Amino acid sequence: MAASEELYTKCARVWIPDVEEVWKSAELTKDYKSGDVSLQLMLEDGRNIEHKLDPKTKNLPYLRNPDILVGENDLTALSYLHEPAVLHNLKVRFIDSKLIYTYCGIVLVAINPYETLPIYGTDIINAYSGQNMGDMDPHIFAVAEEAYKQMARDERNQSIIVSGESGAGKTVSAKYAMRYFATVSGSASEANVEEKVLASNPIMEAIGNAKTTRNDNSSRFGKYIEIGFDNRYRIIGANMRTYLLEKSRVVFQADEERNYHIFYQLCASAHLPEFKALKLSSANDFLYTRQGRSPVIDGVDDTKELCTTRNAFSLLGINESYQMGLFQVLAAILHLGNVEIKDRDADSSVIPPNNRHLMAFCELVGVTYQDMSQWLCHRKLKTATETYIKPLPRLQATNARDALSKHIYAKLFNWIVEHVNKALVTNVKQHSFIGVLDIYGFETFEINSFEQFCINYANEKLQQQFNMHVFKLEQEEYMKEQIPWTLIDFYDNQPCINLIEAKMGILDLLDEECRMPKGSDDSWAQKLYNTHLKTCSLFEKPRMSNRAFIIQHFADKVEYQCDGFLEKNKDTVNEEQINVMKASKFNLLVELFQDEEKATSPTGQVQGTGGRTRLSIKPDKSRDTSSKEHKKTVGCQFRNSLQKLMDTLNATTPHYVRCIKPNDFKLAFSFDPKRAVQQLRACGVLETIRISAAGFPSRWTYQEFFSRYRVLMKQKDVLADKKLTCKNVLEKLVQDQDKYQFGKTKIFFRAGQVAYLEKLRADKLRAACIRIQKTIRCWLARKKYLRKRSAAITIQRFTRGYQARCLAKFLRRTQAATIIQKYQRMYVERKRYKQKQAAALAMQTILRAYMARQKYQALLREHKAVIIQKHIRGWLARCWYKRCLEAIVYLQCCIRRMRAKRELKKLKIEARSVEHFKKLNKGMENKIMQLQRKIDEQSKENRLVNERLVGLESSYTVESERMRGELNRLRGVEEDAKNKANQVSSLLEELERLKKELSATQQEKKTIEDWAQSYRDEMEKMVAELKHQNGLLKKEKDDLNRLIQEQSQQMTEKMTRAIAEETQQLETDLNEERSRYQNLLSEHLRLEEKYDDLKEEMALSSNVSKPGHRRTDSTHSSNESEYTYNSEYAELEDGTRGREDVTRGIDTSLTLKLQKRVTELEQDKQLLRNELENREEQLQRASAMARGAELEYESLKRQELESENKKLKHDLEEMRKSLLGNAATGAGAPGSPAYKVLLEQLNASCEELEVRKEEVLILRSQLVSQKEAMHHKETMTEPSVYKDDVSKLKDDEVKQAYVGLKDTNRSPRFMRQQLEVSDLLSRLRSAAPDLRKLNEDGELWLVNQGLKETIRLLEHQLQTQRRTYDNEVESLRSELQNVKEENNRQQQLLAQNLQLPPEARIEASLQHEITRLTNENLELMADDPTASREARVVILRRMVDLMEQLEKQDRTIRKLKKQLKVYSKRIGEMGAGQTEGQTSPGQMVDEPIHPVNIPRREKDFQGMLEYKKEDEMKLVKNLILELKPRGVAVNLIPGLPAYILFMCLRHADYVNDDQKVRTLLTSTINSIKKILKKRGDDFETVSFWLANTCRFLHCLKQYSGDEQFMKHNTSRQNEHCLSNFDLAEYRQVISDLAIQIYQQLIKCMENILQPMIVSGMLEHETIQGVSGVKPTGLRKRTSSIADEGTYTLDSILRQLSAFHSTMCQHGTDPELIKQVVKQQFYIIGAVTLNNLLLRKDMCSWSKGMQIRYNVSQLEEWLRDKGLMTCGAKETLEPLIQAAQLLQVKKKTDEDAEAICSMCHALTTAQIVKVLNLYTPVNEFEERVSVAFIRTIQTRLRDRCESPQLLMDTKMIYPVTFPFNPSCLALETIQIPSSLNLAFLTRV
Repeated sequence: MAASEELYTKCARVWIPDVEEVWKSAELTKDYKSGDVSLQLMLEDGRNIEHKLDPKTKNLPYLRNPDILVGENDLTALSYLHEPAVLHNLKVRFIDSKLIYTYCGIVLVAINPYETLPIYGTDIINAYSGQNMGDMDPHIFAVAEEAYKQMARDERNQSIIVSGESGAGKTVSAKYAMRYFATVSGSASEANVEEKVLASNPIMEAIGNAKTTRNDNSSRFGKYIEIGFDNRYRIIGANMRTYLLEKSRVVFQADEERNYHIFYQLCASAHLPEFKALKLSSANDFLYTRQGRSPVIDGVDDTKELCTTRNAFSLLGINESYQMGLFQVLAAILHLGNVEIKDRDADSSVIPPNNRHLMAFCELVGVTYQDMSQWLCHRKLKTATETYIKPLPRLQATNARDALSKHIYAKLFNWIVEHVNKALVTNVKQHSFIGVLDIYGFETFEINSFEQFCINYANEKLQQQFNMHVFKLEQEEYMKEQIPWTLIDFYDNQPCINLIEAKMGILDLLDEECRMPKGSDDSWAQKLYNTHLKTCSLFEKPRMSNRAFIIQHFADKVEYQCDGFLEKNKDTVNEEQINVMKASKFNLLVELFQDEEKATSPTGQVQGTGGRTRLSIKPDKSRDTSSKEHKKTVGCQFRNSLQKLMDTLNATTPHYVRCIKPNDFKLAFSFDPKRAVQQLRACGVLETIRISAAGFPSRWTYQEFFSRYRVLMKQKDVLADKKLTCKNVLEKLVQDQDKYQFGKTKIFFRAGQVAYLEKLRADKLRAACIRIQKTIRCWLARKKYLRKRSAAITIQRFTRGYQARCLAKFLRRTQAATIIQKYQRMYVERKRYKQKQAAALAMQTILRAYMARQKYQALLREHKAVIIQKHIRGWLARCWYKRCLEAIVYLQCCIRRMRAKRELKKLKIEARSVEHFKKLNKGMENKIMQLQRKIDEQSKENRLVNERLVGLESSYTVESERMRGELNRLRGVEEDAKNKANQVSSLLEELERLKKELSATQQEKKTIEDWAQSYRDEMEKMVAELKHQNGLLKKEKDDLNRLIQEQSQQMTEKMTRAIAEETQQLETDLNEERSRYQNLLSEHLRLEEKYDDLKEEMALSSNVSKPGHRRTDSTHSSNESEYTYNSEYAELEDGTRGREDVTRGIDTSLTLKLQKRVTELEQDKQLLRNELENREEQLQRASAMARGAELEYESLKRQELESENKKLKHDLEEMRKSLLGNAATGAGAPGSPAYKVLLEQLNASCEELEVRKEEVLILRSQLVSQKEAMHHKETMTEPSVYKDDVSKLKDDEVKQAYVGLKDTNRSPRFMRQQLEVSDLLSRLRSAAPDLRKLNEDGELWLVNQGLKETIRLLEHQLQTQRRTYDNEVESLRSELQNVKEENNRQQQLLAQNLQLPPEARIEASLQHEITRLTNENLELMADDPTASREARVVILRRMVDLMEQLEKQDRTIRKLKKQLKVYSKRIGEMGAGQTEGQTSPGQMVDEPIHPVNIPRREKDFQGMLEYKKEDEMKLVKNLILELKPRGVAVNLIPGLPAYILFMCLRHADYVNDDQKVRTLLTSTINSIKKILKKRGDDFETVSFWLANTCRFLHCLKQYSGDEQFMKHNTSRQNEHCLSNFDLAEYRQVISDLAIQIYQQLIKCMENILQPMIVSGMLEHETIQGVSGVKPTGLRKRTSSIADEGTYTLDSILRQLSAFHSTMCQHGTDPELIKQVVKQQFYIIGAVTLNNLLLRKDMCSWSKGMQIRYNVSQLEEWLRDKGLMTCGAKETLEPLIQAAQLLQVKKKTDEDAEAICSMCHALTTAQIVKVLNLYTPVNEFEERVSVAFIRTIQTRLRDRCESPQLLMDTKMIYPVTFPFNPSCLALETIQIPSSLNLAFLTRV
């Protein structure tokens, strides 16, 4: 036993064997003592057991590793290396952490998760690219990167060997490895070789993969793909070699298995037109595809897969005709399998005539039906003298048919592989290659035959090569560390290989038996028994069989059945069938068989019918084509090809990937320990562990050991030499020196020693923790006591003082209260007396005046009342009769209508009763008939009512006419009576008659009073009902008001939220557009650089250059947006460079392609810019329209509510006054107030009709305005659907529309029962409204009529708008014509003014302006007097402005003239001072002139620099190309080159030389590009030119003359503005150049920072002693302890400070510096977080503390530089939250809630990944449980986010260049002589 016995103490954990779980964990409950025969154990479920030891070996059970070692990335890092530890570590990583990859020394163990994982994206590939294999978590990409790196570093070919069972994921692993190579290396040509390499995968999967019981996409062949690279390690091509095609699957499949995918893809696509000729149908119709009874794979669409296969064929150069030929051959194989062969007799067979499948086969392959049917049932036998034809029995004929099918498919497979290799080959010389071997693993089944024998033979060879390689690496490690080498005993499987392939071995005896005329499987088995049974211990014979043998392989014993070995080894095919195939008219089939010879073994592939698998070997191309070579057996060919494969692998550096299948049921993340252990034993992982455990498996560097076990050392033990310190300490801790060895750089430990040291470390830490806890608790208790004592004393002091202060305060208040009461009472009494006196006087005065006024008003009222009564009584008597009659008629109508309504309502209630619904349920037919009958009855009743109403109206009209005539007649009689007033006798008679009539009238009055009483009672009831209805209306009104308020508030909030979201979305879109635009610029720059590189290569390749003028291509534009050289400047530059660009060497096609690409990019840029402007306009317009629609909606609602409220109040008051307040006798009669109120309500209802019509129109206009307001939002989202319009309307809008439409169409002719609004709403809102019920009362007709009226109104409005639009168009056209004419006049006037002197020019322009304004004024007055007044005001203002400008210019002229006079006077004084007195001119001539020094006055410079045209090249060379940034930044003002260039540009603008402006700008841009291309990796150069380019851009803006830029200038700077040219387009070009320089700066910084980030932020231990490294394995690990020379956090901070100081020295804009720093911090945070997510050893609590400390240092740096507001801190938020996640508690639901709320900047995938990777460094930490992780996933499942795991480190924030004007005056700038610019002249 490797472990020491003293470790078996109480609480030690061990592994014991178990039947179900293989190994089970247990804990010792009692110490083990030497000599004990058993151990007392307690299982994890709490059961106690007694484990007995083997009495012979006395071996103790395996010890468990400490918890901190569980889940290690490398199995060799475990302290105890044995099978249960390996199995448990893999299970924990796979089940708990969802990690499928694990290292085992040099082997990568990959467990198939049976689930798609997001760990293979491009971001993951970029993260692993360039990393060491031990720096990141295990991954197939890490192995691929290691192979790629070793190929480039060691100049040696590499191999990746992927093996495992079927379904373990070999093919997928190999595919991902090739994808990695294709991604990181790229291709050396434009042929996209890497895409072709990846495109070969779907083709090979289609023709070589099939569904098995273990795998839905199992590779049924082995393949070795060599990916070729050139000397720059870019992919140039590939080559594929295949092994052991299982061609028996073509004719036979077991249950739940399928044939090759290509057959099912063709059957699924049989409906396509191009496949009609193949005569295919469903896969269940063919024998070769239905035997497995599982033609469909879940989740796989065979039709789409065929499209992918065809696209891959096309990409690899196999055209459509060849593809159809391949599909034709495959279809022919399916038809051949359906050919039915019947018995003719016992020894012969026959095919029925006109067999449709055989006819289809012959038609597809182009052979004759007669020949094919003949040789399927016969064979030709040759003897020495004659040849004869022998018929075949049905079984043999069927086997021959199947053999032909397999042979054709094998030929087709080889042809496809050959053409794939042709497509992948290249003419470029291959420098090196990486091979990927995807081959089957060790197989053992219940019945094992020849196929399993060959597979296991190949695995024996591979295992031998693997063992030797592991042994060699182990030996090299020991030799390098200078450790004494001891021979390690490991399993050597050479004897097993000799048993199979040596002379007289199994294969040799098999070939010998095949050559025997009467050889059989039984005789071959006897030969094996006689030869090997007694001589070889690895060969055994089963007890119960004489036709089988057993071989002891490296993984397990396997029993092989001898049946079929000879036949499969021979692999015979009927020769005559081959000849028929060769005679085919189908060219592709002839091509397949063109290398066929007359051999019985033409392909070297296996035949069989009933076995599980059949083997095939692709023969090597270089083999001899002799017949002897063709007669080689399958075993011989397989042995030769396997030997070639081993030679290839031995010539390369191998890398191993072992794929493990976790369960047999394809369950996601389900682990079966039994199956896993079988595969671990078979794939050699446990052998690697055994070899490692035999030596020194645990290896630590001295620095790692010192850091980890520093706690076990005393202060005196620590020496300066850490190596010596480790030696001294280790000798004290471990007494047995054989348990460890000291190497040069590492300490080597035996198995179990690290666990022992960990135990000592944990005990020491535990004791220290107890001591710390004791001290801390004592300190806390004493501190608490002192705090309480101090608090008590303080409380007492303050309490006593408070009590004394309260007593003094009480005494003072008592005395004060007595004084206050005395004065208050006096004041109250005095005030009360004065108030009473004043009130009495006032009351007397008012009362006397009131009594006098009342008396006067009473006299006046009595006088006027007499007059009014006289007139009113006469009028009332005349009107009473008329009103009474009309009221009676109206009341009769109302009562009859009310009774009719009640009867109708009663009928409807009866119709809706339970009995009615029961009748309806009897059947839909009865219901329809009843509804139809009811509709007919109602229609009939409606017609009768309408006719009755028409009759009543006509009779009422006739009666009214009659009454009017009677009234006129009575009026005439009355006039006659007045004329005959003197006839007394007649009057007396009339008086008698009237007395009689009076008595009759009194009787009638009594009758009417009785009727009035009854009418009053009815009216009281009606009033009560109206009150009730009024209350309901009030309640409904309140509900509506509340609903409207809520909806209004919701709408306001919704609009506000929508506008905010729209604004945010537009800002996001703006940033995305900027980012996309800047990415296009970077792509443009890349194409330019590539174009320049090609030009240089072509120039260098041309040996002789012709002299002469260089001609540019006509398509090569010289526009400034394309950044091309000016022709003259280009000629000068080409002359200096030795005429690199030669016309003969230019690749015209490439040039045109690049120019086309540049043009497209420019167009895309312009489109993006236009789209951005349109979106900004839409946002402004949408916000304005939304606000307008909202205000309109609110005002409409408010007006409607106010009107309804007023109306209801008015009606209520009048009803109360008339019906309750008036109790007179004739109240109900015509003319009474009640009667009047009813008439007024009738009139009000008529008026309401018109009001409701208007409301409908207002509602429609409101809906239209709302639709227009939200139009831009609807266009950005989905288009609305008309059927959803009703459900989208607000409730109040539906109510308004319904009431308005109903009132609009209300008339006596169409009166129906009123439908409640709520009922209509519920029907409209229902998912499927009952249209019959909705139309029951005619509502739909009403709504339809209202909609028709609305449509007519809208059409009228549309026509009106169209006419308005046409008028506006005409007016605009006329205005456009006027503007054109005005433009022509202005141009003519300008041409005339340019010829005048300046003074006359100004006066002429002013005169013209006044004339123009006068003409406009006259025209406006003639057209529109009202508009003319406004226009006159505008014109006057403009004239005032012009006059002010004229006065300003006059003042300027006078000022300049005054200064000129002063200067002239000074010059005169200076001239006079030179003479001694007043002399005449003659005297001045005679006097001698003495030389006097006259000082030169400084010129008043204009801030311009003049240069000659020929000096432009020298200017660019000295100022840009040869300028050293460091000297300029230190000694001169920032941005000096930009100022100089702009001053030169100003002079070119001043002299109005457009050619000079263009050439200067073009030369500047191209020179900056050239210097950046030459020194683009120098941060100082890139920063310098970024600052100067931005300064040059700001100068162009500042002095452009635009108002928005000029407002920041001084008056002197405004005088320096450009006067002749508008350089807005060049500003855009220079802005694009600045963006490119910025991106170059970011890349440069990233290249500098990239090596520092991981080391400084993660690996370096900033806080010493916090983190302790964990044990590492055989593979080199990067520890958290920084060695000498590695980067630290200080390195990063120093580099950031250097970047910042450099940019500040160069004068970079502060806002730009902030953006650069933000990008720097984003790169730091993204790279750190990505590495954290891919490194399990970094996810611990202590590392989280280190990261937070490092981030705080970065924030401190930002604070020191004043950059806290630049947004850099926010970019570190994901990293900060990841560090917090490592440190927070991770147990309870509250912790989960806190994590979800805290980690808002992290995605769900990142949070789960960190939790899965969390690894305890010490025993005091705990792992995160699986349940907790699932809780987190459940809480975060509603997040809408990207599933991407890693952050995009290549992302660059869009850059902006805010305008930053310079306060520096151009005329003050001095040019230093060091710049060699003496040829420039200041102007």
